[in-house]
Amino acid sequence: MDQIKYLKTLALLGCDQKPVKISVKELEHDFKASDKTISRNLKFLEEKELIAREITPSGQMIQISPLGMKALSREFADYKKIFHVREQLELEGVVASGLGEGQYYISIDGYASQFKEKLGFTPFPGTLNVKVKDYCLENRKRMNELPFIKIDGFSDGQRTYGASDCYSAEIGGIQCYIIVPERTHYQGDLLEIIAPVKMREELKLKDGDEIKVTVGEVC
Repeated sequence: MDQIKYLKTLALLGCDQKPVKISVKELEHDFKASDKTISRNLKFLEEKELIAREITPSGQMIQISPLGMKALSREFADYKKIFHVREQLELEGVVASGLGEGQYYISIDGYASQFKEKLGFTPFPGTLNVKVKDYCLENRKRMNELPFIKIDGFSDGQRTYGASDCYSAEIGGIQCYIIVPERTHYQGDLLEIIAPVKMREELKLKDGDEIKVTVGEVC
């Protein structure tokens, strides 16, 4: 099945904003498929946690999940890349302490070699963490629509390490990347930033300092 086609159609029906009552019969024209096929595909999307459904006697309430919206955002980002659309977003926040995981994960060979190859530098072993201000959270969501560089997940034979998306950014004249793991302990309002230098020292930053992050490819 074409997951993106299903998600796109559901979004156009308003399922991106709130739960919408939709019968399988209504979807026959859009998907040009039988009731049985549509029902099976909707169940598949639900099992993949791309949509949330509540079955009712008159139909079903469907809403696209945050994971489903992320999939649509990635598709949008791909089209921007294809058509060379350059866009930048401004995020403001405050420097914050992290969970101390950045230094460990960045130094793992499976990640470090990809950073060097795909980003063009070996990151300082640690991340700069920035808590985004509330009024910038909408731009933070839009960040998912920007082109990104994929850092693949891998296994070392003992455990599996997840994939991450890296978004080009700039802080105080220093080129860096916001790294967004597919699995993370952080909420969406906290940015983890990697750079070839220790940004706290280069920019003389401490917890609580206000900071501006420009996200997007530099023209």
